[in-house]
Amino acid sequence: MTSSDPTRARGRWLALKELLAEVEAEIEDVYQARGLPDMRPRYVYPLIRLAHTGPLTIRELAESLGHTHSAMSQTLAAMRRDGLVDSVPGVDARTRRITLTERARSLVPFLEAEWRATEQAVAELDDEVMPHSLSQAVTATREALRRRGMKDRISDILDAASPAELAPVKET
Repeated sequence: MTSSDPTRARGRWLALKELLAEVEAEIEDVYQARGLPDMRPRYVYPLIRLAHTGPLTIRELAESLGHTHSAMSQTLAAMRRDGLVDSVPGVDARTRRITLTERARSLVPFLEAEWRATEQAVAELDDEVMPHSLSQAVTATREALRRRGMKDRISDILDAASPAELAPVKET
């Protein structure tokens, strides 16, 4: 070993990840209270999009939401298990189009209302935590990363490290 285990220290990144997990858990509590125990926040964006566009391939849906094909495929598999989506043959035998089930279609009005309520709650929270607005912090962080991305930042730090810090751990 070259140093102590860095994963034992509570890093700055963890606080953001925990905050997002807490917010998503509270949104799931809203679904639970409304009789939707199988609904997940990650389902809502694709459900609403499919309701407005009609059937899409996994790739089309992923691209329209800014997600990877792999992540969307995993989400859709879970949604299929929960009875929210089906697939039908596409224009050729190689593609399938994702469709909403009747159950999912019946949930869309509530999900759109919840989406708008969540956006309003985030706006209220944003105003409440001023002058350290969450949305401004995210925007400022994005702008900083556009000026100099994480890859460059991490690479520069690694490049400045001593050879001993970068040496592989020898198995004993």
